[in-house]
Amino acid sequence: MSLLFSPTALGPVALKNRIVIAPMCQYSADNGNASDWHLMQFGQMAMSSAGLFIIEATAVNPEGRITPHDLGLWSDENEAALSKVIASVQRWANASKMPLAIQLAHAGRKASSEVPWRGGQLMLPSEGGWATMAPSALPQLPNEAPPKAMTLADIQRVKNDFVQAALRAQRIGFDVIELHAAHGYLMHQFLSPLANQRTDEYGGSLQNRMRFPLEVFDAVRAALPESTPVGVRLSATDWVEGGLDLAQTTEFGLALKTRGASFLHVSSAGVSPLQKIPLGPGYQVDLAAHLKREVGLPTIAVGLLTEPQQAEDVLAKGEADMVALARGMLYDPRWPWHAAAELGAQVEVPPQYWRSQPRHLKDLFTGAAMGQR
Repeated sequence: MSLLFSPTALGPVALKNRIVIAPMCQYSADNGNASDWHLMQFGQMAMSSAGLFIIEATAVNPEGRITPHDLGLWSDENEAALSKVIASVQRWANASKMPLAIQLAHAGRKASSEVPWRGGQLMLPSEGGWATMAPSALPQLPNEAPPKAMTLADIQRVKNDFVQAALRAQRIGFDVIELHAAHGYLMHQFLSPLANQRTDEYGGSLQNRMRFPLEVFDAVRAALPESTPVGVRLSATDWVEGGLDLAQTTEFGLALKTRGASFLHVSSAGVSPLQKIPLGPGYQVDLAAHLKREVGLPTIAVGLLTEPQQAEDVLAKGEADMVALARGMLYDPRWPWHAAAELGAQVEVPPQYWRSQPRHLKDLFTGAAMGQR
């Protein structure tokens, strides 16, 4: 039996297979409100037969958006718009009943940016942007205006914004919550000495730099029932000398474990333009393998994992518990179908698609024989 298509779980939430759809920003919201684009995008992903779908990074307040077009969950209007989309997806598209997760995020100094297809650069207030905030008044790029260094009141407010967004997500019906502490966004900025040069209790030592993300985790975990798993997306290393490294991230992971984290979703980089990333197939798998071994939480590997056998091998070697795809799913929203065909497994698909099953793969779709005449 294929390991990729074997069941697993995140706490009490069962997954039918170990394929995770990683968050993919669509930059198609209106004042944070989900749009018809999200209905189409989420519908495609929900019909993919993956084990878990984590929707895109969702801002917990307006200034936490990467771009003016990010999805948000800070208002009743945001909640109503996203709830409508998720209800439709759950009713019509999610034939395999895969759990749905949401990634809650704040971009920190990387907020107020243009969308990627227009260059992705920092936008000034005169261009439709806004003032940004971060642990320290250090810009992401040397030519950018520095962000505001967060006060203790700012820190408390943002923590509360994460909690309120998590409660909204629970009301909408999300099964799993992921907190975004990767890719150079706010919680990663606190963790990395490259972005955090504070001299108070939130800066300096690793224990101090971990304080804000751990406080966010604690507050969100305490606000939700135990039936809702809460995990963390993290950048295991900055790939910059003197930055956050794997040893420090291991300590962060162990601290999360003691607080009841349900999983780690392991990525890397994003906090500095000086990063030197050794790109290649599966280039972040070793990071996931280390954290799985040393921390012991269910671990999701991601990063140029594009081939079914490659994903199967990661699991067979015990390097991760699940494998995530993002760009690969954008390119091929039926990737799990094709992976099942290659690995000799079965998937559940909407009955409207049963007749698309190739004749030489007559056992690919569970239940498809019922629709044949």
